Amino acid sequence: MFSSFVLSAPLLLAGLQAVTVGAVPTISAVGSKFFYENGTQYYIKGIAYQLTPDDPLVNTAQCERDIVRMSELGTNAVRVYHVDANADHKGCMTALADAGIYVFVDLDTFTTQIEQTSPHWNETQFTRFKEVLDEFQNYDNTAGVFVGNEVLTTSNGSIAAPYVLAAARDIKAYRDSKGYREIPVGYSAADISELRPMLQNYLACSSNSSERLDFYSLNAYEWCGESSYSVSGYNELQKNATGYPIPIFFSETGCNTPAPRTFDDQAVILGSEMEGTWSGAIIYEWIEETNDYGLISYGPSVSNAAATNTLVEDGYTRQGTPTPISPDFTNLKTHWATLNPTGVVLSDYTKSTSTITVPSCPKSTSGGWAVDASSPLPTLGQTYKKGDDSYSATGTTGSAGSAESTGTSTGTSTGKSNAGNAMMVAGSATERLLAGSMVLTTLLGAVAFWL
Repeated sequence: MFSSFVLSAPLLLAGLQAVTVGAVPTISAVGSKFFYENGTQYYIKGIAYQLTPDDPLVNTAQCERDIVRMSELGTNAVRVYHVDANADHKGCMTALADAGIYVFVDLDTFTTQIEQTSPHWNETQFTRFKEVLDEFQNYDNTAGVFVGNEVLTTSNGSIAAPYVLAAARDIKAYRDSKGYREIPVGYSAADISELRPMLQNYLACSSNSSERLDFYSLNAYEWCGESSYSVSGYNELQKNATGYPIPIFFSETGCNTPAPRTFDDQAVILGSEMEGTWSGAIIYEWIEETNDYGLISYGPSVSNAAATNTLVEDGYTRQGTPTPISPDFTNLKTHWATLNPTGVVLSDYTKSTSTITVPSCPKSTSGGWAVDASSPLPTLGQTYKKGDDSYSATGTTGSAGSAESTGTSTGTSTGKSNAGNAMMVAGSATERLLAGSMVLTTLLGAVAFWL
């Protein structure tokens, strides 16, 4: 037995080296938290990074310059709103991975986003979403994808919620049918007080895991200037999120009125008040533009720039040496340097996941939340019929089960009966994480013994 181990030791060493050299651990959603492959909890310290309108991840040299400043801040994630699925992202994604920075990417474009006023989910949208997923599943530092950003923007916009969930359902089914790793699929919501907590509960209340999000996030700008946990309303956000069964985080934050931005809310989000429930925050945004939310600048605004000037878009220079905006950049850097929540270890956390339950689905009310959670989700090709609670088919109907077109269930959600049902969270993703941790531990022990 010993001799056979000696013979296999070089293979063990080679395998260990493959795991630890030049690789970045993937992120998985387990229960209400994100975890690295080694079982350590992942908290987001992120930046919204849309350097150029079309795709900020195609200029490797610029990414590398920006990453230096991002690392100085303590950034471990970026959010990208629009990308070209056919472009080459290897350079930027590799540079980000080497710096320990993960990417949350939106799947839609300005022409394929789900609309609130006339919600629909069709083959054109689905194809675009699949193309982006096909590209970014290639990278281990893709932490998650969004099926929508602020689709619901008014108190009467709840009719669009089933379309958001239908998109998530179909993308998850497509992901699984292609054999991709289980990249978390989520949604970035506008902070509409009249929709709290109905929207977040609706998107996670189904007992069928294929018909709920993998994570939920919020674009919130409530903490402005000198504020506090209670004055800002963060205490209400925490109250609504307590016991939420999937990861929840701030996908945009950083109120800029009054200036300068102090980012004092980070001490609450990543501190004792919220770290047990929330998974961190993404700061809006990287580049300084007209809206004055930037953390860095590449130079002053440029009016009437020549069409041949490829450095300038929409009146702002978007390439070059990133110069920090003072004191905002330093204020954020100072906070993040002192905030390092450790959370829980996956092996301990899984012992309690059997107690996690999905929230009660919100009831439809006259003049309020307008969605009956017991109604089936829209199928691919369906559009909301104004003035009716049903969907009218305007394109390809039904659900497909192949890797190329994968709408899924046309059955009903479980509606109000979900509140007491235990949520099954120790699934394949968890098993892979635990198995990976055990294998790595075994390898380390074996190598130590051999040496």
